[in-house]
Amino acid sequence: MQEPSTKKMFKVISPITNNKGETVYWMRIGNAFTNKDDSLNIYLDALPRTFQLQLRELDEEDLRRRETHRHGSARGSQSANERSSSAGAADPAPY
Repeated sequence: MQEPSTKKMFKVISPITNNKGETVYWMRIGNAFTNKDDSLNIYLDALPRTFQLQLRELDEEDLRRRETHRHGSARGSQSANERSSSAGAADPAPY
């Protein structure tokens, strides 16, 4: 029997180029995760015009930033629904 592999997390990035075709910076456009059989699930927030994607495993800095964001946004913040209901605003129109 195989040992279970650890679930790896990746960031999906794409090069952003200027008019001369030079890479100016890399934009994060999604996330990816490994499955039990080591295949990948990729979740994109955007689709680049060039269709160039790169997967990079999350490093310590990425994980630290993720935890800080996760804990920082959960503390003492009100959701938009809580703010509107506490202000007595009418419910938004249904779609």
